[in-house]
Amino acid sequence: MTGLLTALIIILAVLTILQIIRIYELSGDLNKEKSYLTTHEDNNRQGFYLLLFGIAIVASLIWMMIAWDEILLPQSASEHGVETDALMSISMGLILIVYFIMTPILFWFSFKYRGLKDTKATYYEHNNKLELIWTSVPTVVLAVLIIYGLTVWSNTMSPENEEDPMRIEVYAQQYKWTARYAGSDNNLGYANVRLIEGANVLGLDLEDINSQDDFSPMEIHIPVGQPVLFTFRSQDVIHSAYFPHFRAQMNCVPGMTTRFQFTPTITTADMRKDPDVIGKVERINAIRAEAGNEPYEYDYLLLCNKICGAAHYNMQMNVIVETQAEYDAWVLEQQSISQTLAANN
Repeated sequence: MTGLLTALIIILAVLTILQIIRIYELSGDLNKEKSYLTTHEDNNRQGFYLLLFGIAIVASLIWMMIAWDEILLPQSASEHGVETDALMSISMGLILIVYFIMTPILFWFSFKYRGLKDTKATYYEHNNKLELIWTSVPTVVLAVLIIYGLTVWSNTMSPENEEDPMRIEVYAQQYKWTARYAGSDNNLGYANVRLIEGANVLGLDLEDINSQDDFSPMEIHIPVGQPVLFTFRSQDVIHSAYFPHFRAQMNCVPGMTTRFQFTPTITTADMRKDPDVIGKVERINAIRAEAGNEPYEYDYLLLCNKICGAAHYNMQMNVIVETQAEYDAWVLEQQSISQTLAANN
């Protein structure tokens, strides 16, 4: 019913606009004016409106940059994220420089050279020097950015670490994440969706020797400064494992395994002390207090960055970065998946 009413409103609005246009044309006929001809007053008025519109666009961008700067992510908490942020800053810096130079020029020229009475446009056919400048300069700038971007991408996807990274599997399904740690041998046991049965929700092969010490916690814990290799699987649809604070993201595709490695550099406790983060938490808690909600505490998160269904927004898991000693103490508290399954049976 709502869709039908919306369609009727749109149709009525279009008909109303058409009638207004028709009335305007008839009034022009009565005044013996040719409404389809552009007049000096039309050019003057439209040129002025376009100039105001250009000023409003530039002013609105400046306002949004100031007003929404506080909701941007804080500093990166991973090694490669520093390079990613630098690439982003350089790219956006160049874009904004070009924008703030070219946009005012375009709107000013549109106003300055609007159609005026007793003026005639100059015919200007070609200029090889100008063509060379506005072709070569963007080409060189883009080539440098692309080469720089490919270097950052290569360093991110193929990190050079002498030590063997810690291995964690992240299993995606509507609408939750399940983490599986490789245990003391740092080798994940074999798992397959065809082996899912009862409490064995990960499809773990319990006869595989590497599966015996795998464990599955409720949240992800990783030691600071330790390279971590995440492998991703999906049970149902394509999800996207997104670690915004670590500038990491990888699709989780049914029927295949994907990977992403990063090294965390800032513990959760230290990030909570960051002045930028403290300000964000205070603003969030002020809003939550007005709504009568419990205070929020800052945490790193694993989110799904694909619209994977109706409860997509709920698909998240806490990521705790801590010292090696804290991590080791936490691992001792964990029970292996095989032990958990045996206890349930």
